[in-house]
Amino acid sequence: MLFELVLFSFFPAFVPEAQAFGTMLVAYGYIYPLQNHKKLVMCNDSSLYRFQVNVCFTFATCDKTIYLAKRNIRKKGVLEPYEQVDNVSASRCVMNDFLLIPHLPACTCVRAGKERKKPDRVVFDCQERAYWMVNRPPVSLSNSNMFYQQAIMRSKVKSSVSLGALVKYITTYKNHDPLLASCLPSNPWQTDHDAYWTLNMRRVEVPTKMRVERWSFSLFELLSDLRGRDDFKIFLKKEFSGENLAFWEAAEELKWGTSSSMSTKAETIFKTFLAPGAPRWINIDGRTMGLTVKGLEHPHRYVLEAAQTHVFLLMKKDTFFRYLKSPTYKDIQKKALNPEPHNFRLSCQPGAECSEPEPGHPPHHPLAARRGGKSQGCRCLRSSGCQSHDEQDRQEEVEKYSAGVFVCTRFRSKQSSL
Repeated sequence: MLFELVLFSFFPAFVPEAQAFGTMLVAYGYIYPLQNHKKLVMCNDSSLYRFQVNVCFTFATCDKTIYLAKRNIRKKGVLEPYEQVDNVSASRCVMNDFLLIPHLPACTCVRAGKERKKPDRVVFDCQERAYWMVNRPPVSLSNSNMFYQQAIMRSKVKSSVSLGALVKYITTYKNHDPLLASCLPSNPWQTDHDAYWTLNMRRVEVPTKMRVERWSFSLFELLSDLRGRDDFKIFLKKEFSGENLAFWEAAEELKWGTSSSMSTKAETIFKTFLAPGAPRWINIDGRTMGLTVKGLEHPHRYVLEAAQTHVFLLMKKDTFFRYLKSPTYKDIQKKALNPEPHNFRLSCQPGAECSEPEPGHPPHHPLAARRGGKSQGCRCLRSSGCQSHDEQDRQEEVEKYSAGVFVCTRFRSKQSSL
């Protein structure tokens, strides 16, 4: 029933969850309290709540104005301060936009309400008041829905700045994206040639040129590559400033390590890097040092987050740029390998054999022509051998390849089609 009283009974094990769910229903206006309309919270007591009527889920500006006019008539002008302000502003808006005087329909509603029974009249009044309290809250009350909606719509960064950063990122990483550029020397998943994996091992002795080039993009790229981190350690050792990187690595081990060894690692880090007179004491500001030392009394995974961020920014602003200009980085650039692309070809279909192309045939695979490989075609062996190709069909295939449509199909002649 629409006007039935709703009593909420909670299971003992689910009281917090049920109360949170009920509070959400009250805040969004699906149900409302009968006693205290301003307290939009579900209480775990004997309070009574009612479902909101369906007709009140949509409203216009004139509806709010008529409601305030009805309350003004019933209360004989004694309204809440915020209701008086809303009544004046809403009446002006309605009269300017719709040429409607809200007093007339309000008087009609009041006369119709007097014909109802007193319990129904009280219930309808409570229901209407609770609905407008939720959907048009006073200025003094916080409207969480509107707050979160504005937070979502608020632009954090200008679109021009975001688009510029996106274009810069794509321009920087386009040669290192396997979807936009080919793998050198070849893609091992296509050619069964594992040279790519061998050249890009984690701690390979001589890295590739593209790998060394990626180190210069950012300090994060350099530290993410174990081979680049080892090279950066060599540079810091020459600069007598290796304690910053050592602390950063120790913080990473604490963050991603096991929970059982967390206390031991935290104590070791404190004695090595943070304690007064520590053998590898790091230079951070006093506020960060105080927060970190206080947090180490009850260590957790992210207790060193502030100090680690501070050290990372120090390396990013100072030592990283000095490393890019150092002989250590320039030497590894000279020794880096630049593998040649591996030429390969694929058959049209399983079981087909490839042979030398006939004059005028398009290349079998577009990657072979793009990488400078030998132009090779494919002839699918039939019972009677490869038939002569129709000139028109061959021209269509050439146009498809030149347009970037990578297809591999057999040429059929008019004679074979007949």
